[in-house]
Amino acid sequence: MRENYETATFAAGCFWCTEAVFQRFKGVFNVKSGYTGGHIQNPPYREVCTGRTGHAEGIQFNFDPNIITYRELLEIFFTTHDPTTLNREGNDKGTQYRSAIFYANESQRQEAENFVNFLDEEKIFPNPIVTEITPLDIFYPAEEEHDDYYNRNKEQMYCQYIINPKVDKIKKHYSKKLKEEYTK
Repeated sequence: MRENYETATFAAGCFWCTEAVFQRFKGVFNVKSGYTGGHIQNPPYREVCTGRTGHAEGIQFNFDPNIITYRELLEIFFTTHDPTTLNREGNDKGTQYRSAIFYANESQRQEAENFVNFLDEEKIFPNPIVTEITPLDIFYPAEEEHDDYYNRNKEQMYCQYIINPKVDKIKKHYSKKLKEEYTK
């Protein structure tokens, strides 16, 4: 990792969706799906799906703050999922699908808290934000079959009905910030 890169870790429902969104942005690198925020070591997907491990499905990635700031990443995070539903994103239900920001340092914690306060004060969402803001402990990369899932499975029904609308939304709202190969 280059010296000026930072790391961000987010959970916003299914990690296939979150990965598909963030990997499209300029300045974002090494997007990896995985599990964090739970109480067992090296949890497998099958166990995380039960909701009993305490882990959230999330993503972790590197970013160049000279190209895309942490605040911009937070804006994208809150634009592409519903942060007002507890332990749920769309039809995916359970603590493993919770909305969470796992901060890597004090600066990220303050930025996340300030941004949530701003969104709540401005009443951007009709209901209060329930996104968890917690320190990052350990991020466990998911199994290989989850890597680059959307790009490899665009014809799959879940991708068409759940992920495509999120990708279309970022194309509409953030076209100038997307990597060229993802603007079409």
